[in-house]
Amino acid sequence: MEVGCERCQCRGEDKQTAILYTLLSQNLARRPAHRRCLCHRRRTVCLRSPHLTCQAASNVLGKTISFMKNLPSFRLLPREDQLLLLESCWVPLFLLGLVQEMVTFEVMETPAPSMLKKILLDGQSQQQEPEWTQPTLAAVQRLQCCLNSFWSLDLSPKEYAYLKGAILFNPDISGLRASLYIESLQQEAQRALQEVLQPEDQGRFARILLITSTLKSIPPALITDLFFRPVIGNADIVKLITEMLYEINSEQLAHAAQIHIPWMLPMPCRAAQPMWKQGFSQRNALESSESWSFW
Repeated sequence: MEVGCERCQCRGEDKQTAILYTLLSQNLARRPAHRRCLCHRRRTVCLRSPHLTCQAASNVLGKTISFMKNLPSFRLLPREDQLLLLESCWVPLFLLGLVQEMVTFEVMETPAPSMLKKILLDGQSQQQEPEWTQPTLAAVQRLQCCLNSFWSLDLSPKEYAYLKGAILFNPDISGLRASLYIESLQQEAQRALQEVLQPEDQGRFARILLITSTLKSIPPALITDLFFRPVIGNADIVKLITEMLYEINSEQLAHAAQIHIPWMLPMPCRAAQPMWKQGFSQRNALESSESWSFW
């Protein structure tokens, strides 16, 4: 449970400012001053090694999208349901990928631009400052605590695989057309996960589900700002991963039309057939695809 915010310690009475500071900051007076807060809860941070960490995060994101693209039961869903599941589940699936790939990262306090730089750039400073908000230290620590909890479980490859299925096929998302079919897929993934465990270790199943629920508490904005803003700037991350999901080159599309592969064709070209009549066994798909380990 989150405690209420304490009074900011760095918003006390202003100390007497130096004369030189006052003189230099006069032509910045027309712009609102952004004070650097030193409180633990409000202190903003950034990646200590953004190049390496963002590269690792991008690789995990690519594998996460490939996981969905290569899963037949996902491809059989209506496109609208695929998009809803993608937008709702990409963050917990990505975080589970970070855990599985053992991606670690460190953060440091966000560097503040010097007063001299502000004065020299003057009107250009606002244009050069990023438009997104920097993550707070408290939010990043909550994220790292969540990842550490998963590492302590020491999941097996099969447990990772079935857990991803249980996360992806979430029937509680509003607006799903095939919610009953999606619910059956989630139940099958959960049963498979439970069967992997030993009978005397059923408490582990409850712990896995409990810690998994913490993934949903991590806001997408935090993941986007921390791992992807340094790369994509102000671009919409959901639009980018949607393009990744449906990226099909012209040769693949022509080949799909020749041999008639429905899931690779645009939606109007697909035969309208209820999902539950496809006769598809989720468990068989898991076993044939090495428990969803596509990488």
